[in-house]
Amino acid sequence: STTTANLSAALAERGYKVMQIGCDPKADSTCNLTGLDKMPTVLDAIREKGGNVRLSDIVIEGEGGVLCVEAGGPTPGIGCAGRGIITAFEQLQKLNAYEVFTPDFVLYDVLGDVVCGGFAMPIRGGYADKVLVVTSGEKMSL
Repeated sequence: STTTANLSAALAERGYKVMQIGCDPKADSTCNLTGLDKMPTVLDAIREKGGNVRLSDIVIEGEGGVLCVEAGGPTPGIGCAGRGIITAFEQLQKLNAYEVFTPDFVLYDVLGDVVCGGFAMPIRGGYADKVLVVTSGEKMSL
């Protein structure tokens, strides 16, 4: 998440319009960009508002104008994080987020150990052109 947020900020600093979508149930991908400890998630908005979700409910402008979205997900150990990511992507598409904001880059920060399709979801669903795998020597890293 730190690497993705830094990349988003660097691209925005160079004048690009960037959207970063956090695809982790913890919803902490964009906290370095927004300064928020707990950002509203797409799945929380769907649970609370049903069919009345608006882009302003789920997209927060962060540092350098980076458009920040957190998919959210189920409570750990309950439900499928991959299904949550799919639902969030579908909601963004339904709200025409990509047409409204016209980002030059969309970065999907996907938790590597989402075993039920989360890691592959941006490519499989046709939302992303490329996947970059970032690894480190830290415990709990991919």
